[in-house]
Amino acid sequence: MQTRRTINRLTFTSLAVAAAAFTVALSGCGTMMQPANMVAFSTQLRSANEVPPVMTSGGGSVDASFNKDTMQLRWKVTYSGLTGNATAGHFHGPAAVGVNSGVALGWPNPITSGMEGSATLTAAQAADLMAGRWYANIHTAANPGGELRGQMSVRN
Repeated sequence: MQTRRTINRLTFTSLAVAAAAFTVALSGCGTMMQPANMVAFSTQLRSANEVPPVMTSGGGSVDASFNKDTMQLRWKVTYSGLTGNATAGHFHGPAAVGVNSGVALGWPNPITSGMEGSATLTAAQAADLMAGRWYANIHTAANPGGELRGQMSVRN
């Protein structure tokens, strides 16, 4: 009887340790597990990424999430240091890094740092975004072709 209690105690202890280790492993990832239908994207906006490059002290970022089930893209844009007010902002594509392309999805005016937006994508737009063929671009009066640019990529 003593042996059975010892084995049961050891089994319970082993299971408790395993469960605790699993919980720590999940929480230690630093991020919540993302649903399979959601894809996170981001980019750093830099003047040197423009084609051709422009010289400004501006910079920024775009963070986005795409729901593959509803085809909805949500984004947030932050930036600073532009040569003037932003006159337009867009996602462009399809285009590889270093290649210019037309507007794939415009952002509503006014373009301001901290702005958020959303849109439902077409199947073709979603395919280009998922393949890394979209870039974000902010335009100003001093740089009408674009002052800040960054290629959208899947965030791990």
